[in-house]
Amino acid sequence: MPEPLQHAAAPEPGMTAVIVLKDGTVLWGWGAGAEGEATGEICFNTSMTGYQEILTDPSYAGQIITFTFPHVGNVGANAEDVETTNTAARGLILRTSITDEANWRAERSLEDWLKSRHLIAVTGIDTRMLTRRIRDLGAPNGVIAHRKDGHFDMPALIGKARSWPGLEGMDLALDVATRQTYEWPNEGRWERGTGYAKPGTPKHHVVAVDFGIKRNILRNLAASGCRVTVVPATTTAEDILRHKPDGVFLSNGPGDPAATGKYAVPMIRDVIASGKPLFGICLGHQMLALALGGTTKKMHQGHRGANHPVKDLATGRVEITSQNHGFVVMPETLPGGVEVTHVSLFDGSNEGLKLRDKPVFSVQYHPEASPGPEDSHYLFDRFVGLMDKHA
Repeated sequence: MPEPLQHAAAPEPGMTAVIVLKDGTVLWGWGAGAEGEATGEICFNTSMTGYQEILTDPSYAGQIITFTFPHVGNVGANAEDVETTNTAARGLILRTSITDEANWRAERSLEDWLKSRHLIAVTGIDTRMLTRRIRDLGAPNGVIAHRKDGHFDMPALIGKARSWPGLEGMDLALDVATRQTYEWPNEGRWERGTGYAKPGTPKHHVVAVDFGIKRNILRNLAASGCRVTVVPATTTAEDILRHKPDGVFLSNGPGDPAATGKYAVPMIRDVIASGKPLFGICLGHQMLALALGGTTKKMHQGHRGANHPVKDLATGRVEITSQNHGFVVMPETLPGGVEVTHVSLFDGSNEGLKLRDKPVFSVQYHPEASPGPEDSHYLFDRFVGLMDKHA
């Protein structure tokens, strides 16, 4: 394959894919995975591993992911490393062709897996250039398209890139969250040689509100001694409390927290008033802040990767965290009685909060992931400790 192109007015012979940005920039490349086209916000992720988990993370709904690590595909794909049944990401952009699988856990190639998930990939792109562009100018809206014959209706693609409304003001939780209440099976963390372990008899009952929940969050709750009932995003506090939970969990998810918060914030306020321990992650963290009277805003480029250092202000301990968010809590808007607990060491942005007088806390990052590898698992123990205390 030739060296990646930065900007090209016309494709080279044999090119089968194209990226069109809202401002009219066109990047040509080679297609992989499914044929078709997809529109969304183009972001970047700096993780060196975990591409399958990233592509199935519901928080990526509405987004096209630029992978900064060049070797994507080398561990293949398997049935264990997915975070949800339906793929939420709209596509991916790669520096080189998909790498052949060479891992003992591989069940199929990434190429075959992408086709089965109807995911479009564009390869041969100068991802360093595109990442710098996102860093400097913000995450652009765009379209990616893949056709084996290399024929594209460019005016139509440019029109779609320009007309897509963007993530601000968009409620995407309803697109990815469960529509039915269900009990999470007794499946805990993954262990080599045995797969996902079966935890012992649960000690507590947790109701998890699904705004786009990842399976590994549910596994960590189960491994911490919790029986988990998962409920839809629009579930009321009355219905949640009818399950008689020992604690309530607010999940991660995609889109603008202010949009999802229109129906979630009243529920969160009523759960807080009930006195039940409450733990939120990612979108759940942002909507907890809204419920407490704070505000959120769209970030310039977002935090997406598995190498983000976060400082626990109470202990001074630094955690290496996995993150995926494009909105952020504005700590200066939080009222008295709310304590900022964690901050990003990249840009000083808010990464956690708690109530001083109630068993309520949240973090912006993903403690169920393992970049540290277990730097943040203590947060699940903290949640269990609150339930022990308030049983």
